[in-house]
Amino acid sequence: MPRSFDKDPDAILDYEFDWSKELRDGDTLAEATVTASAGLTVATDPPVTWTTTAVTYWLSGGVVGQSYPVTCHIVTAAGREDDRTATVTIREK
Repeated sequence: MPRSFDKDPDAILDYEFDWSKELRDGDTLAEATVTASAGLTVATDPPVTWTTTAVTYWLSGGVVGQSYPVTCHIVTAAGREDDRTATVTIREK
């Protein structure tokens, strides 16, 4: 999962947090939420979705030159909880 990436301010695209390397053997994702700081929007339609090892979310918005943290919080089937944060920098592409 990238710790930082660039996004065009007009782009509405899907991104992913891949948890496969962080999960213990046999454990899977049971719940996931993704949040972003004000100015960057995590879409609700389509909603945040997850498989057993990855979380997919859609982003829109942002101001050129600004960077925004996007945090993914997960709960696993075994009850473990964890967060990962990526930094999204808005750049014209």
